[in-house]
Amino acid sequence: MYAAQDWKDYELIDTGGGEKLERWGSIILRRPDPQIIWPLAKETGVWRNADAHYHRSSSGGGRWEYKNDIPERWTISYHGLSFHIKPTSFKHTGLFPEQAVNWTWMMDKIRSAGRPIRVLNLFAYTGGASVACASAGAEVCHVDASKGVVQWAKENLQLSGLGHRPVRFITDDVFKFVQREQRRGSKYDAIIMDPPSYGRGPNGETWKLETNLYPFVESCMNILTDKPLFFLINSYTTGLSATVLHNILSLSLGRSYGGKISCGEIGLPITATKLTLPCGILGRWEA
Repeated sequence: MYAAQDWKDYELIDTGGGEKLERWGSIILRRPDPQIIWPLAKETGVWRNADAHYHRSSSGGGRWEYKNDIPERWTISYHGLSFHIKPTSFKHTGLFPEQAVNWTWMMDKIRSAGRPIRVLNLFAYTGGASVACASAGAEVCHVDASKGVVQWAKENLQLSGLGHRPVRFITDDVFKFVQREQRRGSKYDAIIMDPPSYGRGPNGETWKLETNLYPFVESCMNILTDKPLFFLINSYTTGLSATVLHNILSLSLGRSYGGKISCGEIGLPITATKLTLPCGILGRWEA
């Protein structure tokens, strides 16, 4: 288990009954989580008085119930990196705090490389990893198909005081971008990806993780330099084992470059119970 232990502006206060109670800065949010299948020990006042509570709808989606006035968005920080937080209509906030364990790992790898590093961040969302890599001195290419989250990532880079860093923001289909980079002869020292379980491309192409992940990893290897630094796969696909990521990386990166592979669950410590909430899995290859 890789648990994000050293947050100050974020805290997973308690869990139970299919929900989690979180502090984002000074604001308390109550949100559903499918991994929380244990009961809530006691619905204390802090649970009942959360600033905002996301209720799932039986027909899909859901809505926020606001108990107190909160800003439309606000800022939290992690070791000098800053991010805008905003409750969205699909329960997310624009940041996955468990990813801090990856940010720290990537920053350490980049800083100790002793050479310029080019990083490609695919399915890059609001740019937590892009901001972290840029702060460590890397040149970054950030790619996501959603114009809105790419704009959010640009704002996070500026918010962290890194607007001067060499970061390219690309709004595009990730798979087509990788193919074009291969044709252009572009090379990267490190690749990060957080692929969805299922999706469709701009021309109706179907993406299914179980079918397409391995060939996509192989495609990405075509744009790695001769001496790559790291390759990171994050996954939030329910039921996918970390051992599957280990096998994929072993048969692709490991077979071609040797190196070290580390895989496991990624999670957040729960203050009330001292347990850890699993949030997804990761697979890391490093030189």
